[in-house]
Amino acid sequence: MKDRSKFYNSEDPLKSLREIIFYIENNFKILSIERIIYEFNKILLDKNPSKGIFLYYKIGLLKIILPELINIKGIKKIHFFKHKDNFYHTLKVVDNISNYSNNLWLKWAALLHDIGKYLTKKYRSNIGWTFYSHELIGAKMIDSIFKRLKFHKKKNIKYIKNIIKYSSRPRTLISYFTTDSSIKKLLVNMGNSIEDLIFLCKSDITTKNFLKKKQFQQKLDFFKKKIKKIEEKKNKKKFVFPLSGDNIMNILNINSCKEIGILKKLLKKAIIKGIIPNDFNKASLFIKKKGKSMLKLKKKENK
Repeated sequence: MKDRSKFYNSEDPLKSLREIIFYIENNFKILSIERIIYEFNKILLDKNPSKGIFLYYKIGLLKIILPELINIKGIKKIHFFKHKDNFYHTLKVVDNISNYSNNLWLKWAALLHDIGKYLTKKYRSNIGWTFYSHELIGAKMIDSIFKRLKFHKKKNIKYIKNIIKYSSRPRTLISYFTTDSSIKKLLVNMGNSIEDLIFLCKSDITTKNFLKKKQFQQKLDFFKKKIKKIEEKKNKKKFVFPLSGDNIMNILNINSCKEIGILKKLLKKAIIKGIIPNDFNKASLFIKKKGKSMLKLKKKENK
C-alpha cells in the first residue's frame, strides 16, 4: 500500500478524504455514492475547494463521479491558436466564488458551468477555438449528472441549471449601451438568483492580465448599478400608499392644501429608501412629525 500519510494530518481540511482513500485502495464497492458526495460537498464548502477536488482527480475518484470535468481537461493547439485548460480554470473559479458566497449549490454551479465546452469545442480557421452555446448544453447535462449522483432535490437542481444556462449572459449585457429591456428579461429569468449569477461572473474572471480583469469587474459593477435602478423604478410603479390624503388631513386636523402633496412625496421617499416600513401606524407617526414641523414653518412665514 502506498504511503498516504500526508493526507492524514488532523489539521488538514481534507481529512474527510482519509476514509475514501482507504476504501479505494481496498474495495471501492463498499463505499456508496451518497457517502462520496457527502464528503465531496464538505470539500466544496471549504475556503479553497480546489485542493480537495484536485485530490479527487489524483486518486481517480473524480473520473468516476464527474467524468464531465475530466473531459474538459487539457489544452489543444492548432497553428497559433490554443484554448485554456478549462479544468484548471474551473478549479480557480470555484476557489474565487468562495470569496463571495458559501452557498453549496452556487459552488456546484461554478464547478459545472463549463462542462458543455467538451461537446461544443470547435476550431474555426482564422478565428481559433469556439465554444458556442456551451452554457445551454451544460445546463441540459445537469439532470443526468445529478440522477447519477442520486441528488433528488428538484429545487436545487433547477437553480444550478438556471445559473449555468445564463452564466455568460451578463457578459453580453455589460455594455454601457445595453437597454433596460434586455436586463429586465434576465431579471425575470433569474429572479432572486441574479446576485449569485453576478458572483459567478466575477469568479469566472481568471485572467492574469490585471488591467483586463479590472476593466471587466468595473463593467460588472456598472451592470449591478443598472439593475438597482431598474428595480427601484419597478418598486416605484408598484408602490401603494399606506395613507390616503384624507388620512393625512385627519392626522394633522387640516383641510386640503398643497402640503398634503408634499407630505405624500416625503412619505413615499422614506418608505422606498427603507427609512420606515410601509405600515399604516409607522406612516401615521412619520406624517405627524413631518406635518407638524411643516405647518409651524408655514405659520411663521405667514406672520
